[in-house]
Amino acid sequence: MSEIYQMAGHLIRRLQQISVSVFTEHMRAAGYDLTPVQFAALSAIDANPEVDQVTLAGLIAYDPVTLSGVIDRLQKKGLVSRAVSPRDRRARVIALTPKGEKLLTACQPLVRELQMDILSGLDPDERATFLRLLDKAASTGNEQSRAPLRSRGAG
Repeated sequence: MSEIYQMAGHLIRRLQQISVSVFTEHMRAAGYDLTPVQFAALSAIDANPEVDQVTLAGLIAYDPVTLSGVIDRLQKKGLVSRAVSPRDRRARVIALTPKGEKLLTACQPLVRELQMDILSGLDPDERATFLRLLDKAASTGNEQSRAPLRSRGAG
């Protein structure tokens, strides 16, 4: 067997594929048209009302240019609104619409539940250890990312 099957990068990519597939399947079965990135964006907007797009990208560790398309799709679905920032006329602030708030509230329990399916091959102790190690690896390598995770207000 090729050594690639035991390499971290290959296994992380495969688990990402599984994660997206499980998320998509559960959302579709529940009648929702939402991607993992759209859910992350809605969640971050909810936690950070009237956040600007660059800050939002950092909050979910996503490329700002690519996130623009995600926000466009969310706006077309009527889930978010954009307005000129009162602090910086060049920036746009993003807010959840009532429809976006309702969808996020409905989806949150489902997203929590589907996490178990993503790691269904692990028992509870293994899941806790795996998640702790994933967090450690992601945190340690954050600055190596093309789209690092940033807290609000961080540069």
